[in-house]
Amino acid sequence: MHDNPTGQCGGAGEQEQMYVIREDSRTPPGTDPAERVRAFYDRHPYPAPVTNLDRYIELYRNPDRHRALALLFWPTERPRADRKILVAGCGTSQAARHALREPGARVTAIDISETSLRHTGDLQRKYDLRNLDLHRLAIEQVGELGRTFDQIVCTGVLHHLPDPDAGLRALRDILAPDGAMHLMVYATYGRAGIYMMQEYCRLLGLSASEIELRDLGATIRELSPDHPIAGLSKRTTDFTYPDALADALLHPQDRAYTVPQLYAWLQRCGLSFGRWYEQAPYSPRCGAIADIPHAAHLLALTPPLQHAAVELLRGTMTRHNFVAYRDDRLGQSPSITFEGNAWRRYVPLRLPWTVCIRDRVPRGSVAVLINRAHTYPDLALPITAAQESVFAAIDGKHSIDEILRGAAGAMSDEQARGFISQLWEYDQIVLDATGSNGVSAAGEPGE
Repeated sequence: MHDNPTGQCGGAGEQEQMYVIREDSRTPPGTDPAERVRAFYDRHPYPAPVTNLDRYIELYRNPDRHRALALLFWPTERPRADRKILVAGCGTSQAARHALREPGARVTAIDISETSLRHTGDLQRKYDLRNLDLHRLAIEQVGELGRTFDQIVCTGVLHHLPDPDAGLRALRDILAPDGAMHLMVYATYGRAGIYMMQEYCRLLGLSASEIELRDLGATIRELSPDHPIAGLSKRTTDFTYPDALADALLHPQDRAYTVPQLYAWLQRCGLSFGRWYEQAPYSPRCGAIADIPHAAHLLALTPPLQHAAVELLRGTMTRHNFVAYRDDRLGQSPSITFEGNAWRRYVPLRLPWTVCIRDRVPRGSVAVLINRAHTYPDLALPITAAQESVFAAIDGKHSIDEILRGAAGAMSDEQARGFISQLWEYDQIVLDATGSNGVSAAGEPGE
């Protein structure tokens, strides 16, 4: 979808592979990297196993959640309800959540950890998930399943592989031509404190024993608040749960990506970038970054370079969560554009995890819109009375054109275009452009 933002990142150069390899006293010396990772997760399942997904079921009784998630991946087309989903590196519960959320889909889960698969199997039996298949299989060998998938979910695994390129290419080869991939990998700059502590653990020869994990957690709590890991340790529970602490600081292998490295990685593995799962943190049009002296310079850059620059300005991103497509996808990759007049026929849908606050709002505003998934407080969006009248009419059923006609005189055409695009870029709404006449029926995707 976007050009490679750097001309020199086309190869998998040695300097780009920032691996951390660590021997564990319970893993025989000389064991290959993949076996080290497998043994690590058998001993330290991650995330923390759960036995109850009832609250998750309640959340997804809301059909707008299904629809909103589908529109993140396929804003211009309606995915089948019976699509084939692969959860690659499913951990202890991720595949069970997908199977519960998408009862019409066929969910296949793979992992190299017997412990993780056992926990997933417990959930499968408890909730009678007949649409879920489990396989102990490495991502690099996923082609052995002999299937293609409409949707692939791989969040938190590729950065632990001995060769992330090989893993990503293997997934790309089994992605259907019009399929979508949800990926997450570590981000370099925000993990500086983690890599400092990983090096500290290596120098001391620490292992992931219960006692050493307890002492390591206590040590981190005593660090100066100025240490690069201090802010991160306050924002996450990974430093209170022993197996999560082991995953963060004692994992036998991990690497991280800057935005330019991520774009180059996708390109050389036959994929195109779709969108960030949450795009406001990467946008020079959102939050405090929109008002800095360099704002005009940022907007003059191509989108990949904008994202790279904003990552540097944010400084604390610890992961990149995004959507990708095959680079040989027929036609254009699904995308939203505000050029021309097509935007007027889009149907906006509020993201169910956003909130509208009306107390103590900035002067000149009547409300502030907040996406609770955002970690940066500057990404709150103040709105005026005219904007609120348009926002209040967004119901997931009516097109932008219908909404604007109903709020006649609230704002000009150009103001409306700017406001709707702002709502979309701030992750307040998703846009449904699936209908042949620009207006699609409300309801769950695939109905």
